[in-house]
Amino acid sequence: MELADKTVGFLLSLTSLSIFTYYTFWIIILPFVDSDHFIHNYFLPQEYAILIPVFAGVVLLCLLAIFVGIVMLKSKKKKA
Repeated sequence: MELADKTVGFLLSLTSLSIFTYYTFWIIILPFVDSDHFIHNYFLPQEYAILIPVFAGVVLLCLLAIFVGIVMLKSKKKKA
């Protein structure tokens, strides 16, 4: 089981590093590249650089609120 945990950890780290590198390049470096350069074909428009993290944050907060609500309801049922 230890090998599986290491593999999952490695894949999660690799995924996180890939997303961080893509987003950093998209936000910090791409605005300084000419707009007719071919590299712009690999990235979404700049508006999405704000919309995607905001949407992900709202979804994460909603899921967290639902989880806390369910835990509170279950703990209230146990006391009653």
